[in-house]
Amino acid sequence: MGRWCPPAAHSLPAACPPGWTHAGRVNPGHQVQLTFALRQRGTGRLAQLVDAISDPHSPRYGQYLSLEQVRDLVQPSPATLMAVLKWLQGYGVEDCRSIITLDFLECCMPVSTAEHLLPGAEFHRYVKGQRSIVRSPLPYAVPEELAEHVDFVGGLHRFPTERKVVSRAWAKKEMESRQHYGGRAAFHLGVTPSIIRKRYNMTGGDIGLLPNNSQACAQFLEQYFHQADLAEFMQLFGSSFGHRSRVDQVVGHQGKGKAGLEASLDVEYIMSTGANISTWVFSNAGRHESQEPFLAWLLLLSNMSSLPWVHSVSYGDDEDSLSLAYMERVNVEFMKAAARGLTILFASGDDGAGCRRVPSGNHTFRPSFPASSPYVTTVGGTSFKNPFLVTAEVTDYISGGGFSNVFPMPDYQAAAVRRFLRSTSKLPPSSYYNSSGRAYPDLSALSDNYWVVTNRIPLPWVSGTSASTPVVGGMVALINDRRLQQGLAPLGFLNPTLYQLQERGHDAALYDVTQGCHLSCLDGTVQGRGFCAGPSWDPVTGWGTPNFPRLLRALLAP
Repeated sequence: MGRWCPPAAHSLPAACPPGWTHAGRVNPGHQVQLTFALRQRGTGRLAQLVDAISDPHSPRYGQYLSLEQVRDLVQPSPATLMAVLKWLQGYGVEDCRSIITLDFLECCMPVSTAEHLLPGAEFHRYVKGQRSIVRSPLPYAVPEELAEHVDFVGGLHRFPTERKVVSRAWAKKEMESRQHYGGRAAFHLGVTPSIIRKRYNMTGGDIGLLPNNSQACAQFLEQYFHQADLAEFMQLFGSSFGHRSRVDQVVGHQGKGKAGLEASLDVEYIMSTGANISTWVFSNAGRHESQEPFLAWLLLLSNMSSLPWVHSVSYGDDEDSLSLAYMERVNVEFMKAAARGLTILFASGDDGAGCRRVPSGNHTFRPSFPASSPYVTTVGGTSFKNPFLVTAEVTDYISGGGFSNVFPMPDYQAAAVRRFLRSTSKLPPSSYYNSSGRAYPDLSALSDNYWVVTNRIPLPWVSGTSASTPVVGGMVALINDRRLQQGLAPLGFLNPTLYQLQERGHDAALYDVTQGCHLSCLDGTVQGRGFCAGPSWDPVTGWGTPNFPRLLRALLAP
């Protein structure tokens, strides 16, 4: 074992997370790749535009922008571009690439140059299993005259994280003792595509038909899916509906390693729910030790003018581990996606309300980002009330949810969230959460006891909101398919529409989940209980789970 990470100089450059080992300073000639987020213009105008094109009541609904139009709106000022280029050239940094929207710059340089360019930074190597990354445990400074031109520099601090799926093998014991449970309701031994299609009332005819529609999932771990696993999964579980057995496009690096459980899960369930729809996989493990995989994916979105309409992402970090500048900028990247009509879905996380001990010694809940971004649609998790029958759903106790400490509550959800806060009887103490923050999740789906084929082996008991998110993604892609067939625009940023369904008389579009609580701090005050589900929207399961034919009907009417 190497030495542990040197202590962080202040809170944001993370001390090294569990599992990573410090492996010493990097030699001065070692090349690093840094990402400079250049200050954008027109973000206020962009926010207004996203509101207008995402609101079904607006005359501009569905009138999306091209990537080039987004660039014209947000590209940095000539003064910003000149100042940053001059600064970099002054240190001999020449090897830089921009992207279509001109608001990010990726540059390669030796460590010695990077440490001069960004005083305070000090590059060290960290190792976890086969992976190694280069990061700075110390904060960096940007010259004062550049502070107004640069939002942040990526590739220094953040360690890769991703929603992990859990295999709940302990459920097996429970199951054996309950197997005599009679009844001819659909008895099942775990969630498969046909169980999902049965629960959400999807028929064999609910498959994609249009060649120009597509969906995607994004993965940031050193994790790969194998086409052979997907083919076997479809052979085992796909016989009742038309489907594809191959991913059409892999963007990024697909390694030759073993298939990962998360990677297999994402692809298999977006392709069996969004059946027969062309599917892309963004595989960004970070080709470069100093690259941040999630950031690399955001740059790709702004550098490709033609993209799938729906993206399912199982990724998240604690809000309090990230800088405000970084989160605000990433939020603008989601606004850019919304302006183009993309639907971005994030898993809400698997830690319930989360828990953080604050310096005073008290606890608070711990929101997760990007789940807490007001410009993404966040997906929570549910379980069957009876684990072996296709019945009503209850909260999956891991389902991530709560209130952002960074982003204020957006208008589209204010009435629903206030109703929850006013009417629920079992609220945690107000010191645990920020009741005026963006509340999540927005909706949910089953997240418990999935079957996944990985490395040619069918595995049961796989659970996590990484399972519910691609399921919802596939359904949104199917609804887009039907909208495109009718000459309508794709759904784009879904939340304003989602929060209006009830008032527009579409109560039946989602199954309301009203039972169960998710987990939180194990302390004397809340005793492990976070928020509890209730009627209409709640911060555990959002609006509930899809009743596909009714949701389709609601979303085909503009």
